[in-house]
Parts: sequence; structure tokens; C-alpha cells
Amino acid sequence: MTSLWQDVRTIARGWRWTRRPLVPRTAEPFVEVRDRREFPTAWARSRPGRAARNVLQRVGLKPLVWAEVQPHVTGLDRLDGVDPPVVFASNHASHLDAPLVLCALPRRWRDRTATAAAADYFFDAWWRATTTTLVFNAFPVDRGAGRITATPGRLLRAGWNLLIFPEGTRSADGWVQRFRGGTAWLCVDEHVPAVPVAIRGTFDAMPRGRGWPRAGRPAVSVRFGTPLLPEEGETFAAFNARLQQAVARLL
Repeated sequence: MTSLWQDVRTIARGWRWTRRPLVPRTAEPFVEVRDRREFPTAWARSRPGRAARNVLQRVGLKPLVWAEVQPHVTGLDRLDGVDPPVVFASNHASHLDAPLVLCALPRRWRDRTATAAAADYFFDAWWRATTTTLVFNAFPVDRGAGRITATPGRLLRAGWNLLIFPEGTRSADGWVQRFRGGTAWLCVDEHVPAVPVAIRGTFDAMPRGRGWPRAGRPAVSVRFGTPLLPEEGETFAAFNARLQQAVARLL
């Protein structure tokens, strides 16, 4: 029986549950990517979608995350007196980051926050895309296209807050990487404030390659900073540098 169970686990680890290749993407030969239709996500922001997500986050997601790690949340008072929409801009080291930030937010902010998620990772299979969209109010971001779709700006103009990780991907070693310019460009173009967010401990708790947090409820922290509003005439490059410095100071 033990041998059979070990065989099952070996097969499960090697099975291609979706169309993801076994070869790392960085080692694949270049193939021009054709433009494809963006996965629809507007249904998740409808009244039924919002009601279902509230139950899933309040009854399922938050109790689960809080049971696996020891979160410490500070800086929520920085949101007092701030009018939405805003862009929550956070460093990124783990798949724990988005659940932590969303669950740390008060409900009035969480209910109106959409999450940017990598199209090539979270939207590569219909069931994963549907689940991610519903639970995290996610919309796809094409990390390799070098362009920004109209979805983030449209959401901001409709009054939705956004949760974005400006690094574009999880840190491979726990250190913060250079911020890409898309988040800053969005804030400058739509003239909305960015709320810097610093997350600590998630790389140790659940780094890249792990599918579940380490045992023992490792300590993690989420710290919200003072919102930054683009100044008159400020370029997106200058605002991007100011935003990255704000996250660094929080860390």
C-alpha cells in the first residue's frame, strides 16, 4: 500500500494538469504570440459575482490564510479620508501576497478592489481563470506583450481600486526587483493615487516552487503606506521611482 501511494504521488507531481509545458518558458524557442481575446471578467463584478466573492473571501479564503500564517497588519489608518479609486502597489514574493493584501483590507475597500493577475499563469486554463476571477476579482495582464490593455483604466474610471504588483512577477530570492513602469503610467494617466504596500515574510513562508505555506504558521506582515498622488507635470518614470522608494521605506 505504501509503495502504491508513493507511485501515485510521483505521477501526480509529474502530471501535466493543464497545457503548461514541462520545459521552462525561458528555455523554449521563440514563437510569435498571436493576439487572443482577453478572458471575460466583468461577470465577477456583477451583483451576484460580488455577493459570491464576499462569502468566499469571508468564510473561506481569510480563515484559511489566517490559519496557515500569522499575519500582522499595520497602516490601515492611512486609508482614512482617502477617496477611491486607488492603486494598491505592493512588492511580490509569493502567491500568498494577493490573498494577504485583500484579506487585510476592510470590507469597504476589499469589495471594490480588482486584482491584476498574470495571463500566462492564472488564465491558461478555463477552470483556473474562472476561479481566480471569482475569488480575487482578477483581470488578466499580459506580462510579455509590452503593452497595457484598456481594462485597468476602465476599472479605475468605474470606481474600482486595483491591486497590482509592479515587479511583474514573484521575486526569485526574496529581494525586491525593479518596478516596471506600467503601474506608474496608469496612475499618472488616470491621475489616481498609489497606495504603497510592503509585504514581509511571504518568501520564507511560501516561496516560488511551493504550493502551500510551510508548517508552523510562519509570521508575515502587511504594511500600508501614505497614498502618493502624481504631481502636476510629473513623468511616469519619476513617479515610478518615487513609488518604489516608498515601498522600500515601508519594508
